[in-house]
Amino acid sequence: MTEPAPEHLTTRELAARLRLSERKIYDLAAQGEVPCVRLVGKLLFPRAEIDAWIAAARSGPVAPAPLPPIVAGSHDPLLDWALRDSGAGLAGYFDGSHDGLDRLSARQAQAAGLHIREAEDWNVAAVAARCGALPVTLIEVARRRRGLLTAPGNPLGLAGPGDLAGRRVARRQESAASHAMLDTALAQAGLSLADLPGPDRPARSEEDVAAMIREGAADAGLGLQSVAAASGLGFVPLFWERYDLAVWRQAAFDPPLRTLLGFLAGAEARARAAAMTGYDLSDAGRVRWNAPVP
Repeated sequence: MTEPAPEHLTTRELAARLRLSERKIYDLAAQGEVPCVRLVGKLLFPRAEIDAWIAAARSGPVAPAPLPPIVAGSHDPLLDWALRDSGAGLAGYFDGSHDGLDRLSARQAQAAGLHIREAEDWNVAAVAARCGALPVTLIEVARRRRGLLTAPGNPLGLAGPGDLAGRRVARRQESAASHAMLDTALAQAGLSLADLPGPDRPARSEEDVAAMIREGAADAGLGLQSVAAASGLGFVPLFWERYDLAVWRQAAFDPPLRTLLGFLAGAEARARAAAMTGYDLSDAGRVRWNAPVP
């Protein structure tokens, strides 16, 4: 069993630690410039106080704290599976694309999953606006088919957002990109989410939308084809979207994130995506945007 380090350093030990002569240590003690105690004619230096004394003399920039092993942002079933099966050692904290961008820029995550619809593209403008001065890269994971999730067999005969008038519609939290997508789709059909009945509690993930419909709390909701298939629900396709990972460049070269990205680019992930349906991995791994190097 290893003995604990003594609470006090001797003059010789402190001299060795500071790379000074013992004579210099005696001088510092005599001048009251170093924490010490005099006991029976001997100088002793409290280890904890010496550590604090050294830290107080530090100058220069403070190194940032390590990035936590977390992937934040929008929930995706394929990514969720990859986090478990890749052995990357990363945890998922999924509360929407915009929440993920906030956490990424605050160094509370190594990566964030995004599917923010833009006029000309997906995710790029949002990442540039939120993280443009940071060393962040945007990497495509997959294209995903999104549409209306309905009860099995689509008993209400829903064909699109215009058929949702008077229907109970599952809604997402405001930090989720799907919330804005549903708002836009309804507005184009002359409807407003605020005017539609539905559960007051927002669905916090893709699976939550499916659960609300499966349990009879909602008639429909905007969701992924893969989730509809896994839940045995009806699905009305509307569009394909791009799901990307915004990642800190420094983390992309560390083992956890490198392992996850490599796993997502492999044959096992492609087979899994094909089985789940509603995924297109043709451009998986493609860099969609890179923050300019200062």
